[in-house]
Amino acid sequence: MSEENIDQVEGRNAVRELLNSGRDINKIFIQKGERHGSILEIIAKAKERKLLIQEVDKNKLDQMAQSDNHQGVIAIVPPYDYCDVDDILDYAKSKNENPFILILDGIEDPHNMGSIIRTAECCGVHGIIIPKRRSCSVNSTVNKTSAGAVEYMKIARVTNLNDTIKYLKENDVWIYGTDMNGSKYYTDEKYNSGVGIVIGSEGYGMSDLVKKNCDFLIKIPMKGKINSLNASVSAGIVMYEVMNQRLKN
Repeated sequence: MSEENIDQVEGRNAVRELLNSGRDINKIFIQKGERHGSILEIIAKAKERKLLIQEVDKNKLDQMAQSDNHQGVIAIVPPYDYCDVDDILDYAKSKNENPFILILDGIEDPHNMGSIIRTAECCGVHGIIIPKRRSCSVNSTVNKTSAGAVEYMKIARVTNLNDTIKYLKENDVWIYGTDMNGSKYYTDEKYNSGVGIVIGSEGYGMSDLVKKNCDFLIKIPMKGKINSLNASVSAGIVMYEVMNQRLKN
């Protein structure tokens, strides 16, 4: 298998969740001398699944690593398996819940992407939609930053975000775009029906056409001198509002 056709998951929490998820794993590299704490749990689970484990020097892992801190363990896996938008809608239906979907319009920082996925998993989001262009893909940094939440989140990668938004609308999903010039605060809306929350890119926000295709534009109140929040923070604030409203009903 060539390097272009493989990916890797780095860090103890991420590899542990990878093992728990049951996803295919080609091989696990462990740093020589690491035989304590969560590494022992990782080794035990890998042996239970009869996976190939190889001990290597720290220098070797440092050379392999794609993120800042591999924590002594790297798992080699097949490429991330993106789902279809219909898989997300079907998943919500299988849980007898109205769809709760996150749409990321141009998130390019893998740390932001990972943080958003982690919060989305905690908030009961059924799936995340990202564009194929102008977007970070699911890589080792995203996986590690998400603390393994990637393994439990359905993520669809689409060619045309606006066509996808129109398709969601046809399937009774209301689209809420986060924009500092929105007409209402995010707490003023009711999120009991199908919901798609759009989070714009770190530097430019939502594209004009995506903004035009939203049913509602919502904003987060600001009191400080800085009038914008990190994309992952904005996403988290709105996702928790949706979850809290649904928990009360």
